[in-house]
Amino acid sequence: MQAVNYAKLKSGTDVRGVAVGDRSPVTLTDEAVEAIVKAFAKRLSATTGKTRLKIAVGNDSRISAERVKNAVTRALIGSGCDVVYTGLSSTPSMFILLKKSDYGCDASIMITASHLPYDRNGLKFFTPDGGLDGCDVDEILAMAERGESLSGKGNYEEKSFMDEYSRILVKTVENAAGILPLKGKKIIVDAGNGAGGFFAEKVLVPLGADVTGSQFLDPDGRFPNHIPNPEDKEAIDSLSRAVVRERADLGIIFDTDVDRAACVDKNGGEINRNALIALCSAILLKDKKGVIVTDSVTSDGLTKFIEKLGGRHLRYMRGYKNVIDKCVELNNAGEFSPLAIETSGHAAFKENYYLDDGAYLITKILVCLAAQSKKGESLTSLIADLERPAESDEVRISFNEKSADFKKEGAKVIDELKALAESEENTRLAPDNYEGVRINLNGGWLLVRMSVHDPVLPINFESPSEGGNVVNARWLLSALGKYGFLNLQNLENFTK
Repeated sequence: MQAVNYAKLKSGTDVRGVAVGDRSPVTLTDEAVEAIVKAFAKRLSATTGKTRLKIAVGNDSRISAERVKNAVTRALIGSGCDVVYTGLSSTPSMFILLKKSDYGCDASIMITASHLPYDRNGLKFFTPDGGLDGCDVDEILAMAERGESLSGKGNYEEKSFMDEYSRILVKTVENAAGILPLKGKKIIVDAGNGAGGFFAEKVLVPLGADVTGSQFLDPDGRFPNHIPNPEDKEAIDSLSRAVVRERADLGIIFDTDVDRAACVDKNGGEINRNALIALCSAILLKDKKGVIVTDSVTSDGLTKFIEKLGGRHLRYMRGYKNVIDKCVELNNAGEFSPLAIETSGHAAFKENYYLDDGAYLITKILVCLAAQSKKGESLTSLIADLERPAESDEVRISFNEKSADFKKEGAKVIDELKALAESEENTRLAPDNYEGVRINLNGGWLLVRMSVHDPVLPINFESPSEGGNVVNARWLLSALGKYGFLNLQNLENFTK
């Protein structure tokens, strides 16, 4: 019997693979899905001490959702688990279901690959304690490779949670801002044909908003209009045009499974990345000072903004689970931290179970919008003094066939860049960096780090002046030229 390698399907704290064979061979096969889900059920039984489990299953709009859902369901029922299928769902709702519903579920499985292309899909696991860690996923995949499973005959029922989840969101806004706080406001929602279309009619309309002009609300797993990704320029530009065309007060965009979000102001200007973090910081720090935990690529201007509000900015490692875990750690140690947030739009509030929930993030902004409107002020007035760089770029360089061990070689590059930056007169290391090497030079900075998953060195540049990033990229290109195992073509192209 040929050995299987399910470990290759691990992606951070999720399982992901090719689910539609249009462009590449399918790796997230029925066999793989069933083996992994059976292993999850067995591990859950061992950790809870329960011999009869009840597990909720939901999915986003991907075209492979039905096939993967059937494989998940077969595996659970054959393991003696009762299944509650919730249909089209957001990822955060599958966790909130465990905390606030009367479904009585012991865990949930969300079928999603977030913003990845239409041919991908995956599995995300929740227990009432939150999403699984990477080490938990490692254990489950190892159990799957060994064929570990339970046996039995479970039951199946269908019961959507999205209406109840929407009411929870509505109540969150009403408790803070009153009944119909958005009356007279026009708000555009762009769901990118993912699972976020519910937000327009089930959350905004009950709050009094006019959602005329909202776009791409219908689920379509081929994502025909644009990638459902708040970081994607085409997606943001599409929302900006809609906001300006409809003369709306605010635009909202979600990723496929609604665990990330971003905004566009009434002028079509994006409130994303550093600006989104600044807005959230302004909302939270006015009530109580604390630490805002972000990923490593945030700007120096954001640090100054947070400090001006009386808070502390902790730039931590990329990966939304990393920033969330750091936020939890700080609070457990007695240092108040209300928010863990990545520039990607993953935002986890302490008050909301440390759950990265794009819809909850937007409810916080809606409350702020209502309050600012009462004062005759705009949302963006709260972040008017955020210093914004003249340039912000990312270049990704890969390892070539000369690399024997890209992780080891990447660590060597980073260590030697640190030594170089310390030795040169016009460069200095950032004092508060937790990932890779962040070097301050020529008034700007660059960050070289290892990708979380891939044999790639992502490089982020920021400069207060036009052309500054190219100058700094040329310095870096000269420093990296001696490493024969690096493919520097992308960096060379950027410097030209």
